[in-house]
This record gives sequence, C-alpha cells and structure tokens, in this order.
Amino acid sequence: MKLAIISHTEHYKRPDGTVVGWGPTISELNHLAQDFEEIYHIAFLHAGPPPPSSLPYSAPNIKFVPLKPVGGKGMGNKLKIVLNIPQIIATVKKTLRQVDVFQLRTPTGIGVFLIPYLTLFSSKKRWYKYAGNWNQHNPPLGYALQRWMLKHQRRKVTINGKWPKQPEHCFTFENPCLTLKEREDGQQIIKEKNYAPPFTFCFVGRLEDAKGIQRIIDAFGALENLEQIKTIHLIGDGEKMAHYKKQCKALDLPVVFHGFLERQEVFGIYKESHFILLPSDSEGFPKVIAEGMNFGCIPIVSDVSSIGQYVCDDNGFLLNPISELRLREVLQEAFSKKTEELTKMASDCYLVASNFTFGLYRKRILEEIINSHSNNKIN
Repeated sequence: MKLAIISHTEHYKRPDGTVVGWGPTISELNHLAQDFEEIYHIAFLHAGPPPPSSLPYSAPNIKFVPLKPVGGKGMGNKLKIVLNIPQIIATVKKTLRQVDVFQLRTPTGIGVFLIPYLTLFSSKKRWYKYAGNWNQHNPPLGYALQRWMLKHQRRKVTINGKWPKQPEHCFTFENPCLTLKEREDGQQIIKEKNYAPPFTFCFVGRLEDAKGIQRIIDAFGALENLEQIKTIHLIGDGEKMAHYKKQCKALDLPVVFHGFLERQEVFGIYKESHFILLPSDSEGFPKVIAEGMNFGCIPIVSDVSSIGQYVCDDNGFLLNPISELRLREVLQEAFSKKTEELTKMASDCYLVASNFTFGLYRKRILEEIINSHSNNKIN
C-alpha cells in the first residue's frame, strides 16, 4: 500500500543536496514507512540553511514532493496562496494517482482549499489530521473554517483530546514522539534523578510572547530569591531573542539560550531538567510535553486544549488562568513540595508518556484508520 502525506512541513536542502525537514514530522514519517510500500510527502521546500532541529529521511521508501513556499502574515502573503492554488492542486492530483491512501495535515493555509477539493473530488481512501486546539472557542478564521469543514464530512479525522459531542468520525490520537529505547532510557533517568533544589527548568519551542516566554521571564524575575533555581534552559529561536536576553541579564536570571538544537541534544537537556515549562496562550498537545514527561520533567503548562486531559495535580501543574501571577504561584508551590512528592509526580509523568510511542501510533493507524476505512461521501 502506498501513502501520500500533504503538509505544511518546512523542508530545506543541505549543502550536499540532502533534503531535511522539521524533525518531529520527519521522525513520524520514518516510523510510518515501515508499514507502507512507499510514502510521498508533499510539503514546502524553503531556501536558506536548515535549522538544527531538521532531520533527513532515513527510510529509503519516502519520496519528497516539493511545493513552492506560500503563506505567512499580511495580505500579500495571503494573495500568494490564492495565486498558487492551481499549481498546488496539480501537484497533489498528480501524486494521488500514485498512491492508495492519503493524509492531509491541518490546520494550514493550504488546508482552506485542499479540504473541500479532496473531500469532493477524490475517491481515494484518506484521513485528515487536525493538530491544533479542537476545542478552541475563538480560533483564527482559517482554523475555524477548516475545523468546521472537518466536522461536517464523514471521513476520519484524528484530533487532540476527547470532547463532549465529538463526532463519530473524529478519533482521539496522541502525537507520537518516543521510541521504545527512549522509553527505557527515561525509566532509568527518573530512577537516578534527584528532585531536590536547586532545580533545572527547560522550555522547548518558538521564543515568543504567545508561547509564554515573557511570562516565564516575568515570573522568575519576580521571585524573592533564586536560590532554588540552578538553570532555565530556553531551546528555540524567535525575533525577540535579543530582547529576552537583555531582560534576563538585567534580572540576573540563570537562563541559557540554546537556539534550535538537534533532537538528541534536546533530549539531553530533558534528562538533566526537573521541570518543563510551557505557559503558552494556545496549543494542541505539544509533543515536547510528552517527551519531557518521559524523562521525568514535571510539566508546568497552560490548561488549554487537551493538555489538562493528560496533566493533573498528580503529575504536574496547570496554569489557569494563564498569567505571570499564576505561574509565579505555581513555581512557589513546586518549591514547597518534598523530594518524595516530586519523585512520585515524575513517576506518574513517565506512565502518561506511554501513550506517545511510535509503535502504538503505527498500530492504531493501521487498525483504526487504514484497515477500517470508510469512503462515505460528504453530508
């Protein structure tokens, strides 16, 4: 069986010509390739050097099908999407002739026109993936439109979390991010990790206010003393990095800015960290939470989307409301916990992470999506 995946995943070319893409997606495809004769990945090929978080395809049966990058902020970039619709549809149509089943990953700028096109004009087996907050009350217009279209058709959709009145064709799926070897490593790390101060914190993602970076700086900067804090690792990049660095220096915060890192380097920081921070405004269910939990990083995260369905008082700290004041309160609460309490929380984190293995994801895709597929038409 041959599979096509259509996504907005950013790809680049290394100087030697090797195509690389955003690490989490490429890892997922490398594992899925074990179950398909061929996988065609239709996605964007960007100019310039790839970020360190990019990975090459390790499976020889994956073929990259490049699209010209479109989208972005501003009316000019939105117009480029419209102008490129014929070329994008032509590429998708040509690729679909070569496969038996496909997946469209949403929400994305091209999803606004690809969802109706694929739903109405393709009889191929397919499923859609919605990676954003399925229960978001006021999503951006493009996200809201894509979610509405996915709700009002009968082909299968994988989503984050379980929700009241969830349509029958919408399946709760965890985002895979862990191998069995990494599960074994995590178990050993938690046994050896000492949950006593001074504590190490980490954040992984885009460095921007929407992800909670300013909240992190303000909350730690407002603490009476920093004796219980060893290091705050910020992994990622963003336009405001220089501004954040200046603030951290002025507040004398023990912050290390790493920029983007390769997967194993990120995992190395998980292994030495006690807590993972993600006080963001909106999320689906970020893989970094599950990765961190696997290595005993107790989550301090926003109570948005499905996050609260995996993180609770037994294994972490939820921010509700999402504010600098609440984050500061949670930090003080974490500092007041006994070593034994934090160790127990970390062990519970490890159990939750068992839902996010590549093996379980592959099994569910084959059993619940591919082999039980329905080709019902749109309502």
